[in-house]
Amino acid sequence: MALSISAVVLLAIVVFLLIRKSGLKGGHAAVCVLLGFYLASSSIAPTITELTTNVAGMIGGIKF
Repeated sequence: MALSISAVVLLAIVVFLLIRKSGLKGGHAAVCVLLGFYLASSSIAPTITELTTNVAGMIGGIKF
């Protein structure tokens, strides 16, 4: 059975858990979100997209 979760949902869950359990402040999370928006509009965005696609493909190719 394959489970497909959006990277945005997965990262939102990680940030929520970090805020609740690890003491990450809401302001720090907001700065991380803004950094993500600026990275998405930068010239490095295609490289980041390709990297995350390749990593997701490698993880999806692992046979248990």
